[in-house]
Amino acid sequence: MTMLIQYASLKPAPWKNGGGCTTEILAAPPGATLDDFDFRISLATIAQSGPFSIFPGIDRTLTLVDGGNVVLDVGNERQVALSEREPVVAFPGETAVSATVDGDPTTDFNVMTRRERCTHQLERREFRDFSTLERRSALTVLFLAEGDSLTVHSATERMAMVLYDAVVLDREEVWTLEAPRATVFIVDIMPNEEAPA
Repeated sequence: MTMLIQYASLKPAPWKNGGGCTTEILAAPPGATLDDFDFRISLATIAQSGPFSIFPGIDRTLTLVDGGNVVLDVGNERQVALSEREPVVAFPGETAVSATVDGDPTTDFNVMTRRERCTHQLERREFRDFSTLERRSALTVLFLAEGDSLTVHSATERMAMVLYDAVVLDREEVWTLEAPRATVFIVDIMPNEEAPA
């Protein structure tokens, strides 16, 4: 069923290390914890420099929503300045990652999938006036990252979104997105065929 998730109805949870807070947008299965989710989509505020939590067996994609730059040390392999120039980074959850906050706190969109259960794809799309979204997976989540409002409609449904709202699309539909100007994140969750039931 198509579902609107209003950001105003969600509650942030502080990190154990005090370096920020996370607002869970959607996780599966229902009631899943950080130890047993199949996938988890959240919005996080990074306020202080420090290490990320380790998530063995998890694939992660992080993309900048708002705020200053944050530099990520990803293992011993690379250093990424998460910024408007390079707004998306993907890495395995078991890799040691440390963040260095440069100035103001940042707000980041985080997608995590358990490797043995499913995979994900994240598209960052900017548009003016309208855009068309054709479903590509069993579950698609649309998140309004920038813009005051967005109207999403299909042949049978119509929803109004405001900043940081999300819509879960789980039926084969073609959707039209309408806004004077908007940046959206489109997350596709794809179950692995060989995943255990």
